[in-house]
Amino acid sequence: MQKGIQRIALIGKYQSPEVAEAVSRLALHLKDAGVDVLIERETATATGIVSFPLADFAEIGTRADLAVVLGGDGSFLTAARRLAAQSVPLAGVNLGRLGFLTDIPLESMFERIGEILAGRSLREERMLLEAEVLRGGECVFRAMALNDVVLSKGESGRMIEFELHVDGEFVYSQRSDGIIVSTPTGSTAYAMSANGPILHPGVTGIALVPLCPHALTHRPVTVSDQCQVELVIAPRHDAQLHFDGQERFDAHAGDRLRIRRSAHTLSLLHPPGYSYFSILREKLHWSTTPRLA
Repeated sequence: MQKGIQRIALIGKYQSPEVAEAVSRLALHLKDAGVDVLIERETATATGIVSFPLADFAEIGTRADLAVVLGGDGSFLTAARRLAAQSVPLAGVNLGRLGFLTDIPLESMFERIGEILAGRSLREERMLLEAEVLRGGECVFRAMALNDVVLSKGESGRMIEFELHVDGEFVYSQRSDGIIVSTPTGSTAYAMSANGPILHPGVTGIALVPLCPHALTHRPVTVSDQCQVELVIAPRHDAQLHFDGQERFDAHAGDRLRIRRSAHTLSLLHPPGYSYFSILREKLHWSTTPRLA
């Protein structure tokens, strides 16, 4: 067993028989292997598994050596934000759709988790963003994101207007549906759908991707991860802010959204043979032979 991994927390939010069965099977397998197992409390409520010790995210942060997320990328994003400050490494078993972050196949989870426990894992650090909303000079909201922070027109049927500043320097004023501020991890999510660049996880950059800008010359821009990005909502415009598509804040005219790289990083443990480009080929269907009409 890899030195230092003595206790593993299992996280799987979805209320589905498949997730409940997978969590239960992995918990029993790890117990038989001599590993202490914790079940995240909301996971236990959703799956009905109560035969193992329970722990909330704060307790997982202080008690677990590894957290394994069983589900989709959405479940993984939630766990990442909740555990980033505690520096607990994460691994993911895919029970969702794409599985960019949950890269361990369900059918081989025993073998792959066993390889991680045996010390044959690949460790990777991913950056996160931290954001704060200033209203009248006071912070009224704060959140973290592993994928992206999105300024959006929300339910409005018209465009919004805002200013973009980088390190205090005015860049442009834009009328659009909004803008995506993305990490390299999030570059294959919403940002990619908006024609943003795909950034390798090793790139220390932040992508700024406009959403349907009312100008042909607005294009995505990638800035250094050391930059502070500030978005100022113009008068007479309200907007919505989204963090990994999970947390939301209703912003008003004059609000300032400040975004910077978080001091915390997320540690991912991958099984042997993991390749970022292999994931891209599989999930984005690169190199697939075109169908004949």
